[in-house]
Amino acid sequence: MNGKQITKLGFERKAIGLALSAATIRERAGLERSAILSELRAVQADPAAYLAGGVYAELAVELNAQNTLNESRMGAALSPSPLPYGVWGADLIEPGASAQMDVAMRLPIARAGALMPDAHVGYGLPIGGVLATENAVIPYGVGVDIGCSMRLSVFPMRPDAVKVEEAQSLLLKHTRFGAGVAFEKRERDDHEVLHESTWQDQPLLRHLFDKAASQIGTSGSGNHFAEFGTLTLTSADLGLEAGEYLALLSHSGSRGFGAQVAGHFTGLAERLHPNLDPAARKLAWLPLDAEEGEAYWQAMNLAGRYALANHELIHARLARALGVRVLASVHNSHNLAWKQQINGREMIVHRKGATPAESGQLGLIPGSMADPGFVVRGRGHVEALSSASHGAGRQLGRKAAANKLVKKEVAAYLKERGVTLIGGGIDEAPQAYKRIEDVIARQSELVDVVAKFTPRVVRMDSGSEDI
Repeated sequence: MNGKQITKLGFERKAIGLALSAATIRERAGLERSAILSELRAVQADPAAYLAGGVYAELAVELNAQNTLNESRMGAALSPSPLPYGVWGADLIEPGASAQMDVAMRLPIARAGALMPDAHVGYGLPIGGVLATENAVIPYGVGVDIGCSMRLSVFPMRPDAVKVEEAQSLLLKHTRFGAGVAFEKRERDDHEVLHESTWQDQPLLRHLFDKAASQIGTSGSGNHFAEFGTLTLTSADLGLEAGEYLALLSHSGSRGFGAQVAGHFTGLAERLHPNLDPAARKLAWLPLDAEEGEAYWQAMNLAGRYALANHELIHARLARALGVRVLASVHNSHNLAWKQQINGREMIVHRKGATPAESGQLGLIPGSMADPGFVVRGRGHVEALSSASHGAGRQLGRKAAANKLVKKEVAAYLKERGVTLIGGGIDEAPQAYKRIEDVIARQSELVDVVAKFTPRVVRMDSGSEDI
């Protein structure tokens, strides 16, 4: 027996090698080639009958998985109407975001969903959308900046212990922002995430390792930031007494590494579903029991750990520079997919710009460069799939903000609130965002507010037009 004969039977990919191995065993047992070919056709026709064991069991498992994948490809038609889903802050949500969520809830793999009050239009799933699927993961349901996340560190210092000039100097020296930026090699920190064996498990991850290693401890452009400010605790919480503390808040993600992972697997998903309704093209999915889905799940989670590592290094650098230890910290990811039990069944819950809010779980919901952010504790709301907003949410797109907002007015807004800005484009101006107080008010049944963070000195990448 040889591979050419196996291929003629219609076997493909991994199944060819498994079929050849099984055929060789049968050949050594004395069976003639014609009999072996007949057995292989029988396994091909009904792989489920051979799953229990025997020489063809591994081949049967692979063929069964391929059949499932092919069924998934063929079953790509959207339902005529969306499944019902919960909406919080409907008066704050633009129609386009609701329309995108409706399309997501018509997917054949969709099982439940929710829309948060900061929701606005994104690619595929809207920003602020939460979607539960069965045995499938949607790369664009997670987003391009995989693992985008928040981190807060509380220091044993009064808010005014670090003057504005010193805070500016610290942020300029110990943070880096922007596409492609990195610390000089001699300045670069190490982190255990770079020593994981996972990087060697896929050609794509091996290829992207050097980029990830060079950018460790840095942040991207857009709405990513690091800022010193005042954390106000009105009651004892976070293991701290009530009062005001100097704190550092950051928003960062998985840099170019995560973006390339997202692009690669979105392309794979789209090729798996060439006939998917054009309205849902960016919601193409990967079955989790297929090779492609398993590979994305592994890469996605690595990107999530890498994003959190970037935060850890940013905060460690600044704590060292201040010469203090961190009293308390809070962190959460808000662009990721999680395995979660819903009505007794395991689902894949995509949160694209949404904060996990299981009962008792701490999270961070920032405002804008000049508006407060909040430490919150989740209430585990079932219909919201234990989720909350991830921020204030945009009310003006980047181009609209650049065209409509006036630099003088934005600068006055910052001055009025006592905020010093390093970098930052007009497309990230506070007026481009919804009022965070309104967003928080619309989700009182999803989270409880634990503390308030008021920004004082903010660093961001420079935008299309600096403020």
